[in-house]
Amino acid sequence: MYFISVFYLKNLDYSVAYYILDTMEYLTAIRPYIIKRLEQIKKADVLIGIPCFNNEATIANVMTMVSEGLFTYYNDIRPVLFVSDGGSTDDTRDIAQSIELKPWQERIIQIYRGVAGKGSAFRAIFEAAQMLDVDACIVVDSDLRSISPDWIKLLLSPVLEKDFEYVAPVYTRYKYDGTITNNIVYNIIRAVFGKRIRQPIGGDFAISKNLAKIYLDKPVWTTDIARFGIDIFMTVNAVVSNVKICQANLGVKIHDAKDPAQSLGPMFVQVIGTLFNLMEGYEPYWKNIEHSKPVPTFGDINVSEPEPIEVNLERLVNEYKLGFSQFHSLYQEMFSGDVYNALLSSSTLDVIHFSIPVEVWVKVVYELSAVYHTWKINKVRLINLMVPLYFGRIASFINETLSMNSFQAEEEVEKQAQVFESYKPYLIEKWQSQGKDIPFA
Repeated sequence: MYFISVFYLKNLDYSVAYYILDTMEYLTAIRPYIIKRLEQIKKADVLIGIPCFNNEATIANVMTMVSEGLFTYYNDIRPVLFVSDGGSTDDTRDIAQSIELKPWQERIIQIYRGVAGKGSAFRAIFEAAQMLDVDACIVVDSDLRSISPDWIKLLLSPVLEKDFEYVAPVYTRYKYDGTITNNIVYNIIRAVFGKRIRQPIGGDFAISKNLAKIYLDKPVWTTDIARFGIDIFMTVNAVVSNVKICQANLGVKIHDAKDPAQSLGPMFVQVIGTLFNLMEGYEPYWKNIEHSKPVPTFGDINVSEPEPIEVNLERLVNEYKLGFSQFHSLYQEMFSGDVYNALLSSSTLDVIHFSIPVEVWVKVVYELSAVYHTWKINKVRLINLMVPLYFGRIASFINETLSMNSFQAEEEVEKQAQVFESYKPYLIEKWQSQGKDIPFA
């Protein structure tokens, strides 16, 4: 049994959208009444997308700063603020509706349709940007407490004034914020794909309407990319599409950051799974890339020490040791002998002396990506096996940087990225070698 809803969707490649209850697949993330509203507006110059879910404490500040930024720097253009909500059960949508915007600024608030997750919220934003034929689209996180009106100019001006098509953020972050980025994602984008994009999953960015169209044309909107994989999907596809990319220094990022030991496991699995999938899909692009290139960066660097985040070092080490005790036989099959022996040695260390050396970590990531490449089934299970190792690397980085401030710790992140880059031939070697057959129960 299924229900089909048909309507015309302006300026997209399809004109019929439908929802099939048993597969939960939508052809669009926008609801019919929002389609009608967008058709009434017809045209806008800029769309500001705000994906949200239960953000009643921060949504008002985000919308107010966006409105102020548009009014201060771009009061001669027609903007639309598009709140793409995941079905918040708090007062997020009511608060968003109550915010007083500056004159001539449109507001649209909707609960998106499709797979629950940030990617589906983005899909609705991209579709709205296409329908309104905007010149630029900004997306900003709804949990920001440090956003300022200046962010709007910093993100918009490269697209509107300098013909860039993808503007990634650069933040001043606390040394233990962004652990997935610092320990894996930044390194892969730099070493494998050849671009030094410091925050490839930063969450606040600007794109051209051309790039929005490229994203929408990808058949990914019922996959994990529609959950937490959207940011890395966007960055990699911008790189391989050879559009003009730059970065904008946005200053200190203060948001609802989380202790990685408590809450980042599911996000890690989806982000890294997406990243490894993209490495597979775009292998012809990156196999022959040697070295990395910086991208233009606009705006001034903020030298203020960011707000600290509490991390539970003991729990991180315990999660590593528990994972190693459970999966050591699988690790022995997955990794080369020297890597496995190094991981075994780390499992014997106490909290204060715990360490996974950088070179070992680089080999772990590269060997795992190569195993992922050869497997046909159980790929999600494989990424789950990496979570304890990821916790261990975070614990090691904490021990290495305890006495450092965030700027000194950033230098260590850069050194690690250089090791990833120098070991790219190792990745190629492992990638091309015969995959191992590792049975899973």
